[in-house]
Amino acid sequence: MPVRDDALTTPAASTAPVSAPNPAPGDDTDEEMPRAGVSRRRMVAFALFFVFALGFLYFVLPRLAGIRETWNRIDSGEPGWLAVAAGFEVLSFGGYIVLFRTVFVRGSARIDWRESYQITMAGLAATRLFAAAGAGGVALTAWAVRRSGMEARTVACRMVAFMSLLYAVFMGTLVVDGILLRTGVFPGPAPLAFTVIPAALGGTAIAIFLAMSLVPADFERRLESWSNRRGLGRLAGWARRAATVPAAVSGGVRDALALIRAREPGVLGAIAWWTFDIAVLWACFHAFGNPPSKAVIVMAYFVGMLANALPLPGGIGGVDGGMIGSFIAFGVPAGLAVVAVLTYRAFAFWLPTIPGAIAYFQLRRTVSRWRAERPPSPAAPAGAT
Repeated sequence: MPVRDDALTTPAASTAPVSAPNPAPGDDTDEEMPRAGVSRRRMVAFALFFVFALGFLYFVLPRLAGIRETWNRIDSGEPGWLAVAAGFEVLSFGGYIVLFRTVFVRGSARIDWRESYQITMAGLAATRLFAAAGAGGVALTAWAVRRSGMEARTVACRMVAFMSLLYAVFMGTLVVDGILLRTGVFPGPAPLAFTVIPAALGGTAIAIFLAMSLVPADFERRLESWSNRRGLGRLAGWARRAATVPAAVSGGVRDALALIRAREPGVLGAIAWWTFDIAVLWACFHAFGNPPSKAVIVMAYFVGMLANALPLPGGIGGVDGGMIGSFIAFGVPAGLAVVAVLTYRAFAFWLPTIPGAIAYFQLRRTVSRWRAERPPSPAAPAGAT
């Protein structure tokens, strides 16, 4: 059943229609597109890192540990399975776009399917190219949605809801797959460090976010009122600003839970995003040899993805090494793990990056159009200063 926009309104986040924005003077709707701190020096450093990282991963690593012969098998990889892998990656992007629309596009909105594609693909490209666990993609997505006319508080709330739904699947899978592998319900090796510990990490993350949903919706007002009653002066303002973070997280988590309770079909886009991306890795194993069990592929995939939190552009090196190490720990032959993971990463990195870069420039034109369509601010009264 579709979720009505007003059904998810909380005091912590306005969900007013955004079809006809009327920003207040001095707001941030005219801010420039975030560039993730891009400078010439940073671009050169990134290019050098990228070249050296790919050189090591694709030319040095395959010659280590006696796996050169296995790497040579890449020339005999089955094209059919590689085509399947590419198709799965496209479907994964489709799930991401569906989830974006489910969370951000409710009621009356200026963001149609074409613009949803531009925002999500540009955001995915920024996530791949910049570090800090996807912060570049989050900043660009929030900026674009804000420029569509949505209130800043609503954007923050819905961004938290979007990330909560996306990573609930991640953390939930770590818990379920880790426990069932360790207990023997799922077939395959089950080393403690790659099953129980990740499961505990996932369970802790879920518990923290569920606890955040218990923060009162008027937490900011309560904290400011408490500070004022005690005459804390300037500290009251600092407390109020500090309270905006837990208040926004609380509102976003409640928003995500409301979407789930309403059985909004688009929430399944989060599952599709991860499932089809894992299927790319599964197809890459098939292209070069016999894959391990599906439970092992899923667990090694998510354990490797934890390296996305490292400050490495696109997770280059961290995610690759994390996945390869995880598969080796699960008993997968090193050569097969290297070839399958690096081929998967070629799909996962390049497929969103190239069209995402194109979408970035398309999005700039879209935002310029939104700016031109925005009604002019009312003229100031004569004699006003």
